[in-house]
Amino acid sequence: MHTNCQTPLPPYILTGMNPLSLTLQDGTRISGKSFGALQETEGEVVFNTGMVGYPESLTDPSYSGQILVLTYPLVGNYGVPAEELDDLEISKFFESAKIHLKGLIVSDYSEVYSHWNAKKSLSDWMREYGIPGITGIDTRALTKHLREKGTLLGKIHLPETEPGKDFHDPNEDNLVARVSVEKPETYGDGEKHIAIIDTGMKLNILRSFLSRGIKVTRLPWNMSPFDLEEKFDGIFFSNGPGDPAILTETIEIMRQCLANKIPTFGICLGSQIMGLAAGAKTYKLKYGHRGQNQPCIDTQTGRCYITSQNHGFAVDPKHLPEDWEISFVNANDQTAEGLRHKRLPFFGVQFHPEACPGPTDTEYLFDEFIKTL
Repeated sequence: MHTNCQTPLPPYILTGMNPLSLTLQDGTRISGKSFGALQETEGEVVFNTGMVGYPESLTDPSYSGQILVLTYPLVGNYGVPAEELDDLEISKFFESAKIHLKGLIVSDYSEVYSHWNAKKSLSDWMREYGIPGITGIDTRALTKHLREKGTLLGKIHLPETEPGKDFHDPNEDNLVARVSVEKPETYGDGEKHIAIIDTGMKLNILRSFLSRGIKVTRLPWNMSPFDLEEKFDGIFFSNGPGDPAILTETIEIMRQCLANKIPTFGICLGSQIMGLAAGAKTYKLKYGHRGQNQPCIDTQTGRCYITSQNHGFAVDPKHLPEDWEISFVNANDQTAEGLRHKRLPFFGVQFHPEACPGPTDTEYLFDEFIKTL
């Protein structure tokens, strides 16, 4: 049984699909039935528009501190695969070694599951990690509310429990310190060697480099590769949770990369950190971009790519220095989705080219980075 810091409930109510409520900070209260662990918890309530991929989403460290609403109505019908490790001792099927989000909200949870690779139900898996879920919720209506009001803090609780008026914002915490590795880890034996600054890396990023023959050393979020004896051909900054502006140590490491003119690539949070190190500012999006169908336009070619995304902050292009440019924009709201230096080998993208789950349109960006090493 995995431990979780959320509040356990009395044993006399731990049977059946009990009533469970979600209360938002604006006073909105919605009730449904519980699945997973019957726990009370709180977090930032966000929504994802993907039709599949709940095993990947639940294990994505970027969801740390968040209660996730899935807009696709039927969830759980293909179960959850086994937690197996590959030859490199990393998970075969998940984006990290555990579930990171605080709670899950769905319209229709399926107790019956069927898939060739399924080993357990979604509810049983969540129960192992102490993660509560609510089903029987009109998730489309809840999503519309979040789009109109913006992302809100929320609490999952028993209907008879008074949730109180104080809601803790997880973005005020250093969530990255919770999800990063604690010491360096090295994988592969390729001719080229890169350092990954792990701010909550999805494992498919690691797989993407290893499958291309790259040796990787994974470093904690606040460890500078320039303080190590090992010399690297390039530096990569990963995705991760929370507000990028509070990661002053990681931003300083990025500044060292830029000053040393070493090839540097960032994805999601890593791209935001690059923007901050370059002199730009970041801001919080009204309700973020989370799903597998976000259209992004390459500003050089005009080509539109369908991308997988999970972020709540963005780089403000108005504050980028003149030697930087925006490389991708979101076709829906025109927000910056990528940036690059005009002369030096530095670039970042807000979306996820490792694309698991999601389209594979932008995997070529890994190859572009490797060419600069």
